[in-house]
Amino acid sequence: MLEPAAIQPQIIIVFTHVPDMVCAQAIAHALVEAKLAACVNISRGVTSVYRWQGEITTANEIALTIKTTQQCYPALASQLQHLHPDELPEIVAIHPCDGLPAYLDWVAASTESLE
Repeated sequence: MLEPAAIQPQIIIVFTHVPDMVCAQAIAHALVEAKLAACVNISRGVTSVYRWQGEITTANEIALTIKTTQQCYPALASQLQHLHPDELPEIVAIHPCDGLPAYLDWVAASTESLE
């Protein structure tokens, strides 16, 4: 049985959505190559419904789930905003409260330490 990891607030998960697979793959590769992300999961078939500039919009999008560290977040968010085609991209980060210790260690080891 796996033992739960201690809370490791340095590991974060960042979410965003992009309009197409070409954009998703370009962003994922850029973030991993720059060591700003250990891994980016690309999920197809997300439908988003949201209000933008007073209008309700429905869009088919690609979801990105980005694993990184709190230390990398400022540079990652800056790069993501630069690469993202939307005027106001969704960039939301959460702190996992638990995880497999070896996986969390891998995320930390796979990203650029800015300390």
